[in-house]
Amino acid sequence: MTMNEKDRIPKESPEFVRTSLAGAMTLGLKKGQFYRGAKLYCLNLLLTYEKGCFARCAYCGLSKKREGEYGKKSFIRVTWPTYPVNELIKLTKSKGKHIKRICISMITNHRAVQDTKTICEMFNNELHIPISILITPTIVNTRDLYDFRNAGADKIGVAIDLATSELFDRYRGKGAGGPHRWDRYWDILSEAINVFGKNNAGAHLMVGMGETEKQMCKTIQRVRDIGGNTHLFSFFPERASILENRTPPPMSTYRRIQIARYLIDSDLIHEKDIQYDEDEKIMAFGLNERKLMEIIESGEPFRTSGCTGEDGQVACNRPYANSRPGPFIRNYPFPPDRKDIIRIKAQIWGKN
Repeated sequence: MTMNEKDRIPKESPEFVRTSLAGAMTLGLKKGQFYRGAKLYCLNLLLTYEKGCFARCAYCGLSKKREGEYGKKSFIRVTWPTYPVNELIKLTKSKGKHIKRICISMITNHRAVQDTKTICEMFNNELHIPISILITPTIVNTRDLYDFRNAGADKIGVAIDLATSELFDRYRGKGAGGPHRWDRYWDILSEAINVFGKNNAGAHLMVGMGETEKQMCKTIQRVRDIGGNTHLFSFFPERASILENRTPPPMSTYRRIQIARYLIDSDLIHEKDIQYDEDEKIMAFGLNERKLMEIIESGEPFRTSGCTGEDGQVACNRPYANSRPGPFIRNYPFPPDRKDIIRIKAQIWGKN
């Protein structure tokens, strides 16, 4: 085989995966530094195929509607370079000393189901690190969930993303010309909790897609009621996506929902305890003021929410995934310091 012929062989899963720029930096594959010395604790992997993802989610950089080669499309603000799985395993052993979790993300491509199992087994056989799988319910069934568990995964994520069925349909389903269905996502999330256990499966939810604060809080509570937890994101426009001109939600909105998520997922309040104004914005959290201030001062609600490592702390901290590095961090990948807390407290009830 000539060199030109080798170059034409597609670099596809399960032999190859994409990893985030942060992952590549952590393993020494790309040069760069993290703002304020943040560290990545979860190696995020993304399955890759020449034909890409067949979904058409309006806000996603991987959407079939977005022009360009799949392998060159950015995702969550950054590039995701492609590497051999075996190389990533080797480098994680030698350079990823602070990696506490591996997360394998499927895409909407039927090959991804079996390939995810294969990749999970490859990492599980070589590394003693917990493994999460961000699944695509549209192509996954209950038997697959058991197979994922048997392959070594201990946690499951489901990117429901939108807070209401109407918004889901508009941006991910029929309204976007895509294959995903709201009920299917909730059914598979519930099945995943049954298979993996309480607190071992959760939903990704994204603030800033046209929902009210009350609608988002109700959806967070729905996830909690079935035994799951919420990994919260703030919308950030992906260049060349259908929603590239949409602005992120106000910081005040995001901060209030971060607090509500923390309180609900910690079983400190129920969504029914929250008070809203006529525009369905949060006015009070249903917790005594002293306790609430202790929680805000701790900074914990404003840290990235995601799958934990064996130490019980969030491992999937995704440094600066949904906001640019700088003074206005939305999800803190490290404990906020005193200056951060002062800024955050001003943002909670601010206008922006």
